[in-house]
Amino acid sequence: MTTVIVFAGLIVLLLSGMPVFAALGLTATVILLVFEGSISSVGDTVFSHLNKDILTTIPLFVLMAQVMIRAKVIDDLYDFANAIVGHVKGGLGVATVLSWSSVATALSIGASALPQMKRFGYPERDGLGVIAAGGTLGILIPPSGPMILYAIVSEVSIGALFLAGLLPGLILASVFAVFCIIQGSRRQGQKAPERQTLSQMIGATKTSVWALLAPPMVMGGIYFGIFTASEAAAVGALYALLVAVGVYRNFGWSDLFTCLHKTMRTSVMVFMIIAGASMFGHAITIIRLPVGITEFVAGVGLGPLGFIIAVMALIFVLGMFLEAIAIILITTPILLPTMIHLGIDPIWYGILLMVNLELAMITPPVGMNLFVIKGITDQPLSEVVKGAAPFVVLMLAGLALLIAVPSLATWLPYSAGFGR
Repeated sequence: MTTVIVFAGLIVLLLSGMPVFAALGLTATVILLVFEGSISSVGDTVFSHLNKDILTTIPLFVLMAQVMIRAKVIDDLYDFANAIVGHVKGGLGVATVLSWSSVATALSIGASALPQMKRFGYPERDGLGVIAAGGTLGILIPPSGPMILYAIVSEVSIGALFLAGLLPGLILASVFAVFCIIQGSRRQGQKAPERQTLSQMIGATKTSVWALLAPPMVMGGIYFGIFTASEAAAVGALYALLVAVGVYRNFGWSDLFTCLHKTMRTSVMVFMIIAGASMFGHAITIIRLPVGITEFVAGVGLGPLGFIIAVMALIFVLGMFLEAIAIILITTPILLPTMIHLGIDPIWYGILLMVNLELAMITPPVGMNLFVIKGITDQPLSEVVKGAAPFVVLMLAGLALLIAVPSLATWLPYSAGFGR
């Protein structure tokens, strides 16, 4: 009953529009006052969670992303993918998927991709769907904000999680791309842009090479042990600044100020949420909520596979109403002790969680990408939802595959030397 009350109260606060950090902190405060009669332990708890070197990855990776978006380095990825595969039926959809979009880049890529899709005979619904779905892949592809948050809360290596997300991300992107090609080949009257010449392809590659080099530079350094995740974030931020200033030459002091301001706002927001989550995690430990869940699972004989399936179903439902950050910070402290008791690999679970959070971005009623695409296209939300529906099915299939074959997520980090 305590579990139900805590969950219900927290979800009501979140659905009321209260900021995530405030809802977590308020819930924790009430629990501590009721069961301990004091909140004197809050200060030490919050400080211990924020006094971690690994948190420097957050502002550094945010700065890297902001600079590459501001300097339009990211935009060249779409042009590159379009030059390589755009001439294939459905190729414009493939190019959108291969742009490794996030919510932020979906704004710029979506605005340019949709008119071109319509020009070559794409039904608008299909174009809306592929842009919305492609914009979810950023959660699995480093640097991923939700992945960093999960790593901090679960105390799992960020580098291991980054590596673990690469293969599942490539698999999902490939499945999306194949679907776009099949979908395009079946359309009547579907046209495709003319195949670009070799020189045009080489030109597009040269233009986008700086954006293409960023992920392998960051991830390669982590994989080969050249630098830690924190150092990788610093290298990535410096790389983005050097490219913006020295190569693109469209980045001035005002742009730097804008990027730093956005980085500061985003980072402070995340740190506030982590502070609230640390209070919440401390409070539920005081009332032995995780222990109670572990005992319940043991009592009903729910094994690791049954537990994972039940949790994934719960998170899928929560994703229809709550944002990704809230889901990570609410569920992880509660479920982590039970996962450890059952011998579930937290890296594997983290990737399953990220795929489920991708689903949350394109499932109504509050899927963030649905509203982003609706905003830039001014199309009815129902059309965006219908266009994204096939990709929801594909993601569910991908989630099932990762549950059935955990090594798809765990092989790469463990082969790089990250211990179990």
